[in-house]
Amino acid sequence: MPTLLFARPPRDAAEEHQVRKLAGSRHAPGDWILRARMIARSWDGQRTTAIARALGCHPQTVRERIQRFTAAGVDGLGDRPGAGRKPRLTEAERSGLVALARSTPPGRPVTWPDGTLEAVDPRPEAAAHGTLDRLVAAAGERGIVIRRSQVRRILLKEGALWRGTRSWPTSTDPDFAPKGQPSSRSPPSRQPTRR
Repeated sequence: MPTLLFARPPRDAAEEHQVRKLAGSRHAPGDWILRARMIARSWDGQRTTAIARALGCHPQTVRERIQRFTAAGVDGLGDRPGAGRKPRLTEAERSGLVALARSTPPGRPVTWPDGTLEAVDPRPEAAAHGTLDRLVAAAGERGIVIRRSQVRRILLKEGALWRGTRSWPTSTDPDFAPKGQPSSRSPPSRQPTRR
């Protein structure tokens, strides 16, 4: 016959208060709330199968959480660190990179109310449109050391564009002119004839 498993008694009133407060919380992380409820119900004398049935989980899950709480206390209610390499960039650096990608490149012309175009940064090395290489260089100037492939992955995940289209219709080149007739419409699709 299996032995009965109960959570160890609280070490002090503060620990009991913390666990019971988590068990009744609405704004704490859901996994912490569920695990605190397991411990509180165990303190109230319920068996693991009754706790599992009431909380909608497997009895083995309840047993494992009770054992972790017994070994580590309130810290045992949380998840253990996951496997794999930890992110090299902080959230602040990632946010800065995304904001940089969404900002207007310094060499992009601005249309003034009188219709003239003028670049915000008229230096020849200022880019009119952003590319990954220019974004990596601008991030490096801000202290974010990152490679091109990582920038691309971050921006794809965030849904940010990393390059703008060149605006040919607003070119300041005096020789700029359309190069011929516009494209014709596509031919209409043929409907199959029935015989």
